[in-house]
Amino acid sequence: MALYSRVSGSVALITLQNPPVNALSAAVRQGIVDTVQRALSDPKVKSVVICGQNGKFCGGADIKAFGGPMSGPPLVPMIHTLEAGHKPVVAAIEGIAFGGGLELALGCHYRIAHSKARLGLPEVTLGLLPAAGGTQRLPRLIGVPAALDLITTGRHVTAAEALKLGIVDQVTDHNTVEVAVKFAQSVAGQSVDAHRLSTWPCPSPPNLDALFEGAMQKVRQSARGAIAPVACVQAVRAAATLPYPQGMERESELMATLFSSGQARALQYCFFAQRAVGKWSLPSGARWDTSEARPVRKAAVIGLGTMGRGITVALAQTGMSVVAVETQERQLAEAKQAVSGMLERGAQRCGAAPPPGLVHYSSNLQAAAEADLVIEAVFEDMALKENVFQQLSAVCKPGTLLCTNTSGLDVDRLASHTRNPQLVVGMHFFAPAHVMKLLEVVCGPRSSPEAVATAMQLGKKMGKVSVAVGNCPGFVGNRMLKPYLEQASFLLEEGATPELVDQALEEFGMAMGVFRMSDLSGLDVGWRVRKEAGQTGPNVPPGQPERMRQGRRYSPLADFICERGRFGQKTGRGWYQYVKPGSRVARSDPWLHSFLEEYRARRGLVARRIDHQEVLERCFYALINEGFRILDDGVAAGPEDIDAIYVFGYGWPRHRGGPMFYAGMVGLAGVLERLEHYHQAHPDVPYLEPCSLLRRLVAAGSPPIQKWREVIKRLRSQL
Repeated sequence: MALYSRVSGSVALITLQNPPVNALSAAVRQGIVDTVQRALSDPKVKSVVICGQNGKFCGGADIKAFGGPMSGPPLVPMIHTLEAGHKPVVAAIEGIAFGGGLELALGCHYRIAHSKARLGLPEVTLGLLPAAGGTQRLPRLIGVPAALDLITTGRHVTAAEALKLGIVDQVTDHNTVEVAVKFAQSVAGQSVDAHRLSTWPCPSPPNLDALFEGAMQKVRQSARGAIAPVACVQAVRAAATLPYPQGMERESELMATLFSSGQARALQYCFFAQRAVGKWSLPSGARWDTSEARPVRKAAVIGLGTMGRGITVALAQTGMSVVAVETQERQLAEAKQAVSGMLERGAQRCGAAPPPGLVHYSSNLQAAAEADLVIEAVFEDMALKENVFQQLSAVCKPGTLLCTNTSGLDVDRLASHTRNPQLVVGMHFFAPAHVMKLLEVVCGPRSSPEAVATAMQLGKKMGKVSVAVGNCPGFVGNRMLKPYLEQASFLLEEGATPELVDQALEEFGMAMGVFRMSDLSGLDVGWRVRKEAGQTGPNVPPGQPERMRQGRRYSPLADFICERGRFGQKTGRGWYQYVKPGSRVARSDPWLHSFLEEYRARRGLVARRIDHQEVLERCFYALINEGFRILDDGVAAGPEDIDAIYVFGYGWPRHRGGPMFYAGMVGLAGVLERLEHYHQAHPDVPYLEPCSLLRRLVAAGSPPIQKWREVIKRLRSQL
């Protein structure tokens, strides 16, 4: 709804009321229509101020309403009526003006923002475009290049940047509504003809065609197959080349196409999944968001390799005091320099000074004694980590939370080396830890709700998407990654090349193909894991067939590559070749192609033609099938958790929703049929056998993903 009052005698004050962000629900839109009409027809009212309740102007459309039939007055004519009125209308922007909220403000004749307000048109992140005149008014106000940047990225701007761009007329540190009311009084009776943005010509740079060609090329490269950014460019082009009414028609046409698209459904699912993953419960019924998190004023990081440095930076950027411990003096000196540089660069991006004196360095584990929470980030070796946890348990105060950054080792085994196993959880960060948004919070069987709540809350404070997962080898993300990687290697044995596999995955929208990703991460990492597992090296049982391990198919290709010192980018050779060690540009390697041909010939393997569809089905359906097993095992609370992990940690394209959402979109029956086909073709690959949960879901009629939990009805949970 919208509250109407008259202040200072002649100013109508319209206050949007729809907590928490005053979204433009049907009731709010009806309230705006009614109150604007009342203000325009009241002879005592000379000017109008629109504001939002509780210090928030308007967060835009009510996304929850997108799934059903639209009701209430439409936004476009409502804003046109507002703009066409003869009395000055001032938007008093506090807190946020996002999406339809900013479009509402652009329909006003003046805009005044509080210095701490943020503004933006984030519709593109939901698979849509600003369709209440945003793509037509904003370019007229701030020019085509700046409008393209904001609309195609959906990024938010501060009030200061909004003022610099020309989006707002004034910024204040004082009470915004009071300032707006005074301003409204000062312009009362003045003509608003010059302040109707729809009547403005759109500034037209001389190189307009080249500008739009460049913008289109840029969004196609960064969008990875998403259609909304492309439509945004087309809509802004309409603003620059067509009269306003025709531009609005084009905006409406493009929006109609996007609104009903699968990509929009996927992106909106992602939006809600990101918010849902924080809500889970332990088997006892305790929830982290009802369990009180402990205050963490001082944290410690043990081990300052790549991950430890990133974690230190992420903690320090919250304003927390951090003790960074590294026992190797040379590594400690390098870490000091690296962490300092990362903090400085981060501060520069935010336009602030780096936080002074928050990080204290030491080569002695004793320095962690007073920390409220410790994150161990040493080398991924169980014996080493067990030793560190044993020492930490002796050194730290009794109530200290001990966390491990392991990417897949047994958290409960580490907890067993401490005095208080209930205070041990996993905090699996993703590299680079100060940049990547995902944090897997691993709940061991003895982890207390309080400990998990503290880790989840700390993740949120660091700006992470924290997802609670159960304790099993690889947890969720890496457990699913294993069959995905294996299938890619099997495809090489059968006739594919790294280029073909990576091209198929990247055209689908993955941030990076599997072999380029392996080269970036370092092939030696997986090699070491396989050696420790007895899959390669001296610990392989004698008489074991080269391409079988424990009765299952195994590809030694990566082992042979590593034996030749080809570890990826770090050595300048891996699945691809690079100009020099450390280079990032992957180039096709003729040696690798010859090696694959020789490998197949020696083993009697006949190369066959493999198309992109098979690559996608073999890699993704194996990954998805493992996801269903994870749900069946109770290691993840729901499909949203898995999808959030893959979108925020593994480069899955947001516009495809996540692997489990994608399975629902392509059809669970189809996924089941193809898995049965591939398992029949490859009976020595047990994980291709369709999971029983997938079969149950298909038998239940392939319900929408929101209904899967009703079918899961698991007997146990590891959360």
